[in-house]
Amino acid sequence: MAKSPLKILVLRGGPDREREVSLNSGGQVAQALRDAGHTVYERDITPDDLSALEDGKQLGVQVVFPVLHGPWGEGGPLQAVLEECGFAYVGCQEAAARLCMDKWETKQALQESRLPTAEAELINPGDKRSIPVPCVVKALDEGSSYGLAVCQNEEDADAAVTKLFEEHERLMVEAFVAGMELTVGVIEDVPVDGEPIEGPTTLPPIHIVPAVEFYDYDAKYTRDDTQYKFDIEMDPACIRAVADTAKQAFETLGCRHLARIDFIVDDQFNAYILEANTMPGFTGTSLVPKAAKQMGLTFPDLCDHLARLALR
Repeated sequence: MAKSPLKILVLRGGPDREREVSLNSGGQVAQALRDAGHTVYERDITPDDLSALEDGKQLGVQVVFPVLHGPWGEGGPLQAVLEECGFAYVGCQEAAARLCMDKWETKQALQESRLPTAEAELINPGDKRSIPVPCVVKALDEGSSYGLAVCQNEEDADAAVTKLFEEHERLMVEAFVAGMELTVGVIEDVPVDGEPIEGPTTLPPIHIVPAVEFYDYDAKYTRDDTQYKFDIEMDPACIRAVADTAKQAFETLGCRHLARIDFIVDDQFNAYILEANTMPGFTGTSLVPKAAKQMGLTFPDLCDHLARLALR
């Protein structure tokens, strides 16, 4: 039976540092939903201007697809507003969104569930760093490699801590793990050959191979020489183990509809969870759409599926 088209409000932009990525992602999601046959409205939204939601009510919108990245748009505050307004929306609910946006709280939840993640510590201004170099210094609530420094020596680590404390009240220092970076998308009730697989399902893992030393913002969004490999040089059993861990992380963190779980895999094929992204990018280089396509799910079908999950 043919599915009825929906009225969908795509939110994009927002106040966070990843605004430009969000504008790009949101525009592509909106077009994909139109290609799937839906009536789509696109609006910017910020904490100081929620008129998009009033517009949505007046237009009879059935689903909100908030394609925002960053602390306000992805990390709980917007989700709280959407819940208060009574909208069905794509993505995690407020509590899980807040948890996954906070890298330290995410790490604590993963460790409590005995899921693998690198040793780390939380530091406040004036605290002495105890994680030795090489290490990674991270702001707790940034994405797209903002607020992150990979430090190979003590001087670099001290400088990174000093610089990041200029903008952030707390930082996480994490032990550096050398290895290959893998990412695994997870989507609920993925349709395969027209029939949904119930519950969270992992998409094909991707090995990210940047042409530069570090998979930074430019490697993610502006360069065209980053390689994304589905043919991963690992034992298939190890690849399955990484995928299983991604699914466990999705469930442990309370994710809903979709997420992307990032890993680093060392030379002994031990996989460590780096972070969970509750609203992954939807740009031309984004990884969840690539992985969905690899398993036969087109971009319009993916966006349609997520919208219908939210409505259900």
